[in-house]
Amino acid sequence: MLVEENKPLAPLTTLGIGGPARWFVEAKTEEDIVEASELAKEKGAPLFVLGGGSNLLVADAGFNGLVLHIALKGIQVRESAAGTNERIYEVAAGEDWDQFVQQALDDNCTGLECLTGIPGTVGGTPVQNVGAYGQEVASAIERVRVFDLHERSIAEFSAEECGFAYRHSRFNTTDKGRVVVTRVDYRLRSGGAPTLKYADLRRAFPPDSNPTLNEVADAVRRIRQSKGMLLVENDPDCRSAGSFFKNPVVSEAQAAGAAIICGEDPPRFPSGRGNEGLVKLSAAWLIERAGFAKGYALGRAGISHKHTLALVNRGGATAAEIIALADQIRSAVAARFAIDLQMEPVMLGF
Repeated sequence: MLVEENKPLAPLTTLGIGGPARWFVEAKTEEDIVEASELAKEKGAPLFVLGGGSNLLVADAGFNGLVLHIALKGIQVRESAAGTNERIYEVAAGEDWDQFVQQALDDNCTGLECLTGIPGTVGGTPVQNVGAYGQEVASAIERVRVFDLHERSIAEFSAEECGFAYRHSRFNTTDKGRVVVTRVDYRLRSGGAPTLKYADLRRAFPPDSNPTLNEVADAVRRIRQSKGMLLVENDPDCRSAGSFFKNPVVSEAQAAGAAIICGEDPPRFPSGRGNEGLVKLSAAWLIERAGFAKGYALGRAGISHKHTLALVNRGGATAAEIIALADQIRSAVAARFAIDLQMEPVMLGF
């Protein structure tokens, strides 16, 4: 196991921002994870698990602890019970997410086609319950394998035990900082029809058409690119952490209040499991009606020219500048709508 010191972290994130890690280990096996956790304990240092760096903002001073970069590889495929027409994909946490999704598409397996084009690694997907365009990973996850830092042992959780809700799981709440995801098992349906719930996605196809999984995935990529949510080399709008704010889940009264204030109904989405009786509003809609347009800049930080939810590094931006812009946006939305926007990226070293 190689231990590096003062490892720059900015190049390992999609925002390209932040200082170094005091110690850095790349884990290629579960044994590496065990050794690295023991090293962190010996040094009395906090441990942070890094995947693809796509949902992360690192503080300018860096992280005075040990960063464990998950690089476990391997995908095992097995057929599910006879007659179910399903396949189980056992995917190591360090596998590239988009490459795995493409493998499932090539195998004509449905369940992840709307989640193409998302940067990062497989191990991060159950933590945030990654979702987009009418799908979320919770609907396809069979099991999550982890290393428990407290018990010093391997554990496995069924989907029901993961506590999935909108951008929520046990791994970013009750077990936050306790477990390291080493493998995620996905149950996908062979030959099933693609999911076409999202309005922008439905508009991409003629009525009564029957697009293939790959055609739906291609449409998702086009939509993501039009919103600056697809990593494209040399595109400054791609230097982001994806959606910086969660779509807020609010009461019907709050949603009605926003409509009255603006004289128009805000876009609404299903609130997701665990949020019965509530409604999810578009954070982008709220931000725009609080006075922020695409392309807005605050120093070297700014809002993407393509999507209001993406805060971007325009070149040489600091974490402090990104936070200042986020605070400005949150304050304006709260002042106008009495709705608190929650930041989505993980904050390291603050």
